[in-house]
Amino acid sequence: MIVVMEQGAGPDRVQAIEAVVVEWGLRTHVSQGDERTIVGLIGDESNVNVSALEMMAGVDRVMPVLKAYKRASLEFRTERTVVKIPPARHGDRGLTIGGTGVVVMAGPCAVENREMILSLSAFLKGAGAHLLRGGAFKPRTSPYAFQGLGVEGLRYLAEERSVVGLPIITEVMDTRDVEMVAEFADILQVGARNMQNFNLLKVVGRCNRPVMLKRGLANTLEELLMSAEYVINAGNEDVILCERGIRTFETLTRNTLDLSAVPVLKRESHLPVVVDPSHGTGHWDLVAPMARAAVAAGADGLMLEVHPDPAQAISDGPQSLTPKRFKALMGELELVARAVGRNLH
Repeated sequence: MIVVMEQGAGPDRVQAIEAVVVEWGLRTHVSQGDERTIVGLIGDESNVNVSALEMMAGVDRVMPVLKAYKRASLEFRTERTVVKIPPARHGDRGLTIGGTGVVVMAGPCAVENREMILSLSAFLKGAGAHLLRGGAFKPRTSPYAFQGLGVEGLRYLAEERSVVGLPIITEVMDTRDVEMVAEFADILQVGARNMQNFNLLKVVGRCNRPVMLKRGLANTLEELLMSAEYVINAGNEDVILCERGIRTFETLTRNTLDLSAVPVLKRESHLPVVVDPSHGTGHWDLVAPMARAAVAAGADGLMLEVHPDPAQAISDGPQSLTPKRFKALMGELELVARAVGRNLH
């Protein structure tokens, strides 16, 4: 439920609404728009006296939020979420995800060794990447496949941040590891296979780190938004949505990249939207056209897999760009971003 205030209603009238709502055992979220203020009600609404609210000074109307994903909904919060990433090193610029800029997260699927991470990240930063992606813990279909370096991989990522200066996004898979991974990562990634791991969502929701939530292999956009709702409801409003392809009957691509998800999610939610064309297609030659299309569709960011020698990559080599191809793509993305009124940060 939301309370729409009259145009020009002052903070004292908003505070009066909040005081009454708290007495009813609910919490509030105040969304300050350019012309109007909206007070969102959070909790069991059965105790709400709608008539009493409507009669309070400064109230224009009281409306139900029809979406099941209330706090992730654009109805509930009219201003779009901009996730702020602090600088990796003293003196560096911070980063925002959302707004007018398009952020590029790039790096290998898995952290393989120290030397590769340090040299590749230096190249990526020079080519314009904004964050380093790299998996220290890898959820794999086969139990015999490489599962990641674990804590050792996290230490290499931390060294990269202090030496090269790219902020880190990496996956967390287990509730027991959230606090540890958060010590190393600037953004916690919840992977597609864990999108509906509700215990994990609650724990990352209590963590003081932004969370990027990947759409599951066979999940609807509404289910993705409901998973985001778990994180927000636990206290963490810095949530980023990621479209990474869904499983269909198509066999010529690894997954089917649903680019219509970008405008749909923008219509339904205030949260930033990132697209992963590497997992979405599974083929390096499809990554660049889908990345360009994602920016044109309104994506706030891209997640791209880059490896110095894809043929020798331990994980996901066929979908990884070489450094040379990544650099060429960054130039193309800048042109597309400008064409749609955006820019690469």
